[in-house]
Amino acid sequence: MRVTEIFHSIQGESTYAGWPCTFVRLTGCNLRCTYCDTAYAFVGGEELSIEEVAARVKRFGGRLLEITGGEPLLQPEIYPFSERMLNEGYRVMIETGGSLDISGLDPRIIRIMDLKTPGSGFEHANRWENLESLKSGDEVKFVICDRTDFDWASSVVRRHELTSRVTVLFSPEFERCRPGDLAGWVLDAGLEVRVQVQLHKYLWEPGVRGV
Repeated sequence: MRVTEIFHSIQGESTYAGWPCTFVRLTGCNLRCTYCDTAYAFVGGEELSIEEVAARVKRFGGRLLEITGGEPLLQPEIYPFSERMLNEGYRVMIETGGSLDISGLDPRIIRIMDLKTPGSGFEHANRWENLESLKSGDEVKFVICDRTDFDWASSVVRRHELTSRVTVLFSPEFERCRPGDLAGWVLDAGLEVRVQVQLHKYLWEPGVRGV
């Protein structure tokens, strides 16, 4: 596995926000979203065996694990690694950009899948077939840059009846959308979605790695 970093922090997003969590950030991504805040994970990293990654994770203690990137689904080793950690009693989340097939992931994994809004610059990369693979307990995230993104995301949520199947997260882009504006739009639209902020960016300085 090519790994950018392994660290222990507070989960900043999803319905698990606020919980201590160990993160395995893998290297490499097939997208270049306009708002990406982890561009340092595009290249570089360290080649580690599954055994080495598992050993580093275990040193932190705790049982909540997120595999993220970059784009973790680019690395086939995530399948045996995630299954190993699940079998050892970890609750495993994988955060994916939504452009690659999620159907092969172990059903015990919590899939947190982006749907790329127009503001990302990669709306065309969404793999819509993934919506059929979602299960109860999975989460779909939209990063909202502006009102155009909000209207687009709202249409997708309603058209695919996402809130009846999974938790839907609307996250304001940190520099382009005020959280209060997004909250107001959600209330006015009567959407049953979860407004989330990136908690880690309020706990620590934005751009600091390993937190």
